Amino acid sequence: MDNLVLMALAATLGTWFVTALGAATVAFFKSPNPTALNLMLGFASGVMIAASFWSLLQPAIERAEAVSELPAYFVSTVGFLFGALFMWASDKVVSFAGAKANSTQGKPNERLNRIIMLVLSITLHNIPEGLAVGVAFGALQNGGYTAENLMGAITIAVGIGLQNFPEGAAVSVPLRREGYSRRRSFLIGQASGMVEPVAGVIGAWLVVYTEAILPYALSFAAGAMILVAVHELIPECQKNQKAQPYFATMGIVLGFAVMMLLDVMLG
Repeated sequence: MDNLVLMALAATLGTWFVTALGAATVAFFKSPNPTALNLMLGFASGVMIAASFWSLLQPAIERAEAVSELPAYFVSTVGFLFGALFMWASDKVVSFAGAKANSTQGKPNERLNRIIMLVLSITLHNIPEGLAVGVAFGALQNGGYTAENLMGAITIAVGIGLQNFPEGAAVSVPLRREGYSRRRSFLIGQASGMVEPVAGVIGAWLVVYTEAILPYALSFAAGAMILVAVHELIPECQKNQKAQPYFATMGIVLGFAVMMLLDVMLG
């Protein structure tokens, strides 16, 4: 079992490293060009929407059908709604704290709200992905430590790792859009993936219990990501819509297509 935990740790460290590579794309922006960053913000929105279904809801439904006594539609819907409600409540808490901190100015810090919501949603998304990798390796003990099963676990880790590249950019680029430096945007972007090694180890240790919890965790993260993408990122990237009506929209379409391609191709 210890070897499987170490393998899960190594695999999720790899997925975190790919997140860091994605976050590093922010270094290519010498100055925050509003047009380019709106395109990237739209791309990030498309990535999050596609990941919500292909990486989260679809696996949640499949796992619920396999391990849950409750109907899969109930498990996925409950998790999804709780994820959206959690982010809504988080937004209210952040807004309240911002308003209190800026009481002398008489208005909340909207920029801080957007940043916290974005980083929190991507981080929540990475937790069940780390759990999924940990479960895949931990299940080798019960399913048989064969070359075929091992390759299946490695495939899951590789697929999640490749998906993490655009997700790293989905954090760092919007932060750059908000005026953060390239270094700080990168550090926060890569930090959003650091929960995966922790979740991977937990998933490997508690594989029996995690298998039952995972459908809820996956759909919970999907609800959180959809709310942030629709409520925060898409309106933000459409601010210059009159001058370039479809520029940011094509970024959303492109981000969705890239994430869907990765998920379907590597699924």
